[in-house]
Amino acid sequence: MTSRLEFWQGNTACAEGALAAGCRFFGGYPITPSTEIAEHMAAKLPKKNGVFIQMEDEIASIASVIGASWTGARAMTATSGPGFSLMMENIGFAAMTETPCVIVNVQRGGPSTGQPTLAAQGDMMQCRFGSHGDYSIIALCPASVQEMYGLTAKAFNLADHYRVPVFLMADEIVGHMREKILIPDTVDHVPRRELVRGTPPFRPDADLIPGFPQFGKGYGVHVTGLTHDERGYPCATNPKLHAALVQRLVDKVESARHDIADYDAINPDAEDVFIAYGAPVRTVQQVMHDHAAQDIGFLRLRTVWPFPEKALAAFKNVRRFLVPELNLGQIAREIERHVDVPVVSIPKLGGELHTPAELAAALEAGR
Repeated sequence: MTSRLEFWQGNTACAEGALAAGCRFFGGYPITPSTEIAEHMAAKLPKKNGVFIQMEDEIASIASVIGASWTGARAMTATSGPGFSLMMENIGFAAMTETPCVIVNVQRGGPSTGQPTLAAQGDMMQCRFGSHGDYSIIALCPASVQEMYGLTAKAFNLADHYRVPVFLMADEIVGHMREKILIPDTVDHVPRRELVRGTPPFRPDADLIPGFPQFGKGYGVHVTGLTHDERGYPCATNPKLHAALVQRLVDKVESARHDIADYDAINPDAEDVFIAYGAPVRTVQQVMHDHAAQDIGFLRLRTVWPFPEKALAAFKNVRRFLVPELNLGQIAREIERHVDVPVVSIPKLGGELHTPAELAAALEAGR
């Protein structure tokens, strides 16, 4: 396989990764700092017999994506914090109806309209728990322009395989940076599992995932956000059915967390270990380069949800985990649930990335 070298912005790479993965529908509404994704898709999708539509708001945007997905299209939207909040009800609908789709959130400073042009990672818990009820999702976090391309393409495969909304949780820094990127000739394409004729449309296979009954192919399907039986028909007053349905929606993702996990465990014998995702990865990499230190460990996460807690066990001699985040410690709290050593949160707000000096100081402070 050959590849070509380009010099792209992160948001451009995200859009191109989606196109390479076969995305043929984009429904969105412009919002800083994700707007370049919509602009690029608007220019390129018609040339690939795809559909771009600017909806009246983010509520309608995610609704259009869900509808397009049920026609069989690979569909996505892109937004940032305020728009992400508006999408939450329909994200829950996508989880309940097991609708594969990709949602890109190029995070900015909040709450509310906050800092539209500056970076944050304050939506990580909202991504996991933002809609009501119990469900599970998959969230990927790119730290480079290359990963904006590759992880966007991967998100479509994960969405189609597990029949869940998959989130690309980027940030303004990664979305707007420009750097070299190698574009492969092709990307992996995992098709949706087809529903076997005569099988109820929501009857799961052994891996807890149903086949997909594509509209327009002769299936009769009832799709509802209400508690439903395997035929898709509402059955909202049956406690046992509801419990079994919701447990399956969670378990089909959580039981596969180790298959979904994507991370690098660097210097696993170290006592002091950084954990980072998204833009702060870049600062940790610089610190490790500057110190040329084999005694600094690094757990570099590409998948944050479901959280790959097994990765923590790779560091047998760890004395403490240090977690730089562009928030007040959202994933640091998740890490604390799984370890019995100190977790040092290194939060930063205001839109600026941690400097190498700040992380080096945090590293030395506990030694």
